[in-house]
Amino acid sequence: MKLSVLVPLYNEDSTCVELLKRVDAVPVDKEIIVVDDGSKRSMADEIRKALPNVRLFAHPQNRGKGAAIRTALDQATGDVVIIQDADSEYYPEDYEGLLATLGENPGAVVYGVRDLTRRDPLMRWGNWFVTFATNVLFGSRLHDMETCYKLLDRRVMLSLDLGGNGFEIEPEITAKLLRLGVRIVETPIRYDARTDGKKLSPMDGIPTMLMLLRCLRWQPASGRAQSRPADELGAG
Repeated sequence: MKLSVLVPLYNEDSTCVELLKRVDAVPVDKEIIVVDDGSKRSMADEIRKALPNVRLFAHPQNRGKGAAIRTALDQATGDVVIIQDADSEYYPEDYEGLLATLGENPGAVVYGVRDLTRRDPLMRWGNWFVTFATNVLFGSRLHDMETCYKLLDRRVMLSLDLGGNGFEIEPEITAKLLRLGVRIVETPIRYDARTDGKKLSPMDGIPTMLMLLRCLRWQPASGRAQSRPADELGAG
């Protein structure tokens, strides 16, 4: 099973190369797709020098995390995909455990659940609230809707017809998976919350809630998962 690691990159100069080295070192069959979303300083030369096998794409201007993920997804060729932030909050070494959980639950999506007890209280309660709202609106029992580590079949992710440009892509993925009736399995992952340079803010809860409400009306297009084979896609 080949894993596509989708890495949206925006101004993570100090962490991205070391993070990508850790991703590259994980002993699983994978491809790493990085999309620089209009960073002030391009890290392309440093990344290519350290990791020549990484596939690099760029947006001329900042379009948002969701737009970068969609560009990376359009280039993915793996059987399954996962999103990887370019900072040092998540542990790529957890991929193996996530893949093992997927192997034990064929047809499911695997969510890596974080321990948020050391996170800023306002952000922690914000995460709890949007997860609670997701559970109420869609009848789920999730513990960490906003987690970056969502491991799922690439064709399923394509079938979601994602349109979010910012951080609201996370609730969009979750809400549409629930609308499809896909089973979500949760497993613990490691997480080191950072405070400096954090792009997500409490105000991002507003587009999150609006996205959840919009997705209540979303209807999946029949056959969408098979309609965009990776070898027919452009650079995004």
